[in-house]
Amino acid sequence: MRRGSGKFVAGFLALPVLVYLVFVIGPYLQAFYLALTDWRGVSGSPEFIGLGNFERLLGDATFWKAVSHHAILLVVLPLATLGIALFFAFLINAGARSGTRGVWGSRFYQAVFFFPQVLAVAAVGVLFQAVYRPDSGGILNGLLNAVGLDNVGWLTDPDLALWSIIAVLVWQAVGFYVVLFSAGMAAIPKEIHEAAALDGAGRGRMFFSVTLPLLWDSLQAAWVYLGIAAFDGFALVAVLSVNRGGPDGATTVLPLEIWRTAFSFSKFGYAAAMGVALFFLTLTFALLALRVTRRERIDLA
Repeated sequence: MRRGSGKFVAGFLALPVLVYLVFVIGPYLQAFYLALTDWRGVSGSPEFIGLGNFERLLGDATFWKAVSHHAILLVVLPLATLGIALFFAFLINAGARSGTRGVWGSRFYQAVFFFPQVLAVAAVGVLFQAVYRPDSGGILNGLLNAVGLDNVGWLTDPDLALWSIIAVLVWQAVGFYVVLFSAGMAAIPKEIHEAAALDGAGRGRMFFSVTLPLLWDSLQAAWVYLGIAAFDGFALVAVLSVNRGGPDGATTVLPLEIWRTAFSFSKFGYAAAMGVALFFLTLTFALLALRVTRRERIDLA
């Protein structure tokens, strides 16, 4: 680095770093502080209570119920989304008879799969309210009635509500990962697939022995992203669920409980403690996922 260039780089980065510290790191530090107080969100100095809010969290049944829902999401959302996305991406990119090139119109299929990504979450929620309506006017129940079956309370049955929302989350996310994996598959030299085909590898063997190992970096990143998404779900749960998290807390998630605790019950200190717990849960998952899925990188050069 030439003399004087360090000062130029520092001057160039000073403003972005300052903005990041003020608008990202600052709110984090403020949340950590508020988690140690009993602040109710109105004027006045918060009273410092130490770890009192976190001790209360340990005995909060609603908090642990939300955590259990996140545990289900952490398992089901990545597995279902990545499994479906890999399946469709492989069909699109290796669906021809040779098994080494994509099917005709693959670009169009990618655009169709990606379409749910351009829809606002609120719009998706309203759309699936019509799909999941509990009476015969709902799309799913209308189909069930057509074959002589009774209506199902997709969002009103505590045993079905969470799974119905997970299905929507998967539907909305699959398209992005189809495009992501399609791009990764397109980057694999076709000579590798041709060599595998000459060696007698079928499509299944080619996928598990060739394509999947070469996509591992993309798969690892996708797993982390979906895991982080599994700790969210606020907007879709707020729009789709009965009474925001119902029935009887069957669909509640931590972001929704944080919002409810802060803005409905004016317990901002306790809500901040929930937020801090959510932060460390998400961070722990990301670190563990990167650690567990780490493997030696394959160089195509």
